[in-house]
Amino acid sequence: MAVTELPPIPLPDGPGGTGRGARPEGTGSGAQGILRRQALRESAARTYARALPIVPVRARGLTIEGADGHRYLDCLSGAGTLALGHNHPVVLEAIRGVLDSGAPLQVLDLATPVKDAFTEELFSTLPPGLARHARVQFCGPAGTDAVEAALKLVRTATGRDGLLAFSGAYHGMTAGALAASGGAPSVSTTRLPFPYDYRCPFGVGGEYGAELSARWTERLLDDPKGGVGVPAGMILEPVQGEGGVIPAPDGWLRRMRDITAARSIPLIVDEVQTGVGRTGAFWAVQHSGVVPDVMVLSKAIGGSMPLAVVVYHEALDAWRPGAHAGTFRGNQLAMAAGAATLAYVRENRLAERAAALGERMLHRLRQLAERYPHIGDVRGRGLMIGLELVSPEAEQPEAEQLAVGRPGVERPGAERPEAERPEAERPGSGRPGARPAAPMLAAAVQQECLQRGLIVELGGRHSAVIRLLPPLTITDEQAEAVLDRLADALDAAIRTAGAPGLGPGSERPPVASPFVGDHR
Repeated sequence: MAVTELPPIPLPDGPGGTGRGARPEGTGSGAQGILRRQALRESAARTYARALPIVPVRARGLTIEGADGHRYLDCLSGAGTLALGHNHPVVLEAIRGVLDSGAPLQVLDLATPVKDAFTEELFSTLPPGLARHARVQFCGPAGTDAVEAALKLVRTATGRDGLLAFSGAYHGMTAGALAASGGAPSVSTTRLPFPYDYRCPFGVGGEYGAELSARWTERLLDDPKGGVGVPAGMILEPVQGEGGVIPAPDGWLRRMRDITAARSIPLIVDEVQTGVGRTGAFWAVQHSGVVPDVMVLSKAIGGSMPLAVVVYHEALDAWRPGAHAGTFRGNQLAMAAGAATLAYVRENRLAERAAALGERMLHRLRQLAERYPHIGDVRGRGLMIGLELVSPEAEQPEAEQLAVGRPGVERPGAERPEAERPEAERPGSGRPGARPAAPMLAAAVQQECLQRGLIVELGGRHSAVIRLLPPLTITDEQAEAVLDRLADALDAAIRTAGAPGLGPGSERPPVASPFVGDHR
C-alpha cells in the first residue's frame, strides 16, 4: 500500500484553529483520576508524564486521542520508535498473523520462521560492507541492553577495557551505557569533543571545528604521554538525539572511521534512534559511506514493539555461549512487526521521502528563525529535527567573543547585512557566538504546543532544544499543520515571556538529570 493511500485520522480542529478537539462532557474526571493515581503510585523517575499530562486511549498514524477527547499530532513517536506511526495496518496485520497462527510468542533464542524472516529483512537493509560479514546478537528488548552487549563484545574481542565516547552523547540508562553517555563521569571512558557547530567546543564551528575535533582525537591516541591507552572501542551517534539533534558531519565520521581502523579500534555506531529511514537514509551511517564494526539497533526495528539487536563483523565474534543473554530476546510479535516495518520503509522509499520532507521543514523553520532571535539554531537530518532556543538579550559569552574575534577566525556573515548572507549563515544555521540556552522558554513552548494539539519533546544540554520526531508516514498536510502549531506556540510563549521566572534574562539551566527523554 502506498503511503498516500493510508487514511489518516482527520486533523483535529477547534475554535481559532488551535487544533484542540472537542471535550466530551463528563470525561475529564476519568482522565484526571488516572493521572492522579499515576502520580501517587509511580516512581519519581517518571519523565514524559510530567510534561505531557495526557491519557492516550486511541491512536492512528500521527494522531493520538486522549481520554478527555482531545486529539494531538504526535511528534514524539515513542521517542522515535514509531517509524510508521501508531497502529499502521501492515504492523497490525503482522502481529495478528502471529497471534492467529498459534506460534509461540516467547522462545528465548531458539530459531523460528518469524525470527528467520526478520533476520533476512534486517540483513538486506544493512550497509553491504557489513552485511557480507555480519553476525547478529538478539538482546534484552531495549536499546540500552544492546549498548551493553556491544561494549561487552568489543572488550571480549580486543582484550582491552577502555572506551572512547563523546561529549553530549546518550546511549542508555544501564550502568555501562550510562557511563558512555555525556552526562555521567566514568574513569574508564575518555571523553572526546563532538563537533557541535552552534556551540563549538573550540569556538570556531563549521568544517574547521570538526577538523579540530578529529585532530584532537588522533593526537590524544598517538600521544605516549596523553594518558589514554588503546581502548576496546569507540562509540558514537551519527546524530546526537538527546544531546540536542546534532548531526555529525560526514567528513568527520569518515575521519573517525580512518582513525579507528588505523589503530585496530572497533567502531560502534549507535543507530538506536537514527535508524530505519529516520535521517533520510535507511541507516544514518550511509550518508557518509562509513562501514562500522558494530551497529546498535533498537526502537523502530521492532515496529512499535520492544526489540534490540547488535550487528557486528564476524571477526569480533569471540563470545562463548551464554556470554550475553536475556529472557525476552525471543519476542515473536516484535520480530514480525519489525520485519513488516523494515520491508515497508524499504519498499515505499520512506527514507528518501524523509530526506525531502525534512529539508522542506528545516527551510520553513529557518525562515521562522529569521523572525525570532529566540531561535539560536535550527538543525537536523531527515525527520530528526531540532530548534535550540536561547536568551537573545543575554550577552555573548566572553570566551566565544574572543574565539570569534581572533585573527583568522571570522564569524560567518559578520561584515554583511543579514539579508545578504547565504541561508547557511543566517540565524538557525549553526555558527559560533551562541547565546545562553533558554530551558524555561523551551518548556513553555512545549506546553503551548500541547495546548494546540501538538506533542513535542525537549532535549539538548539544558533541555532547551525543541525536538520533532514525526513518523515517516507523515503527510505534507500534516507537516504543515505541525509547523503552524509550533510557530503559534513559540509566538505565544515569547509573548508571555515577561512572566516572573520566564524572562530571557532570568534563564538558568535547570538542576536535573541531563537525560530528559529517550530512556531505553
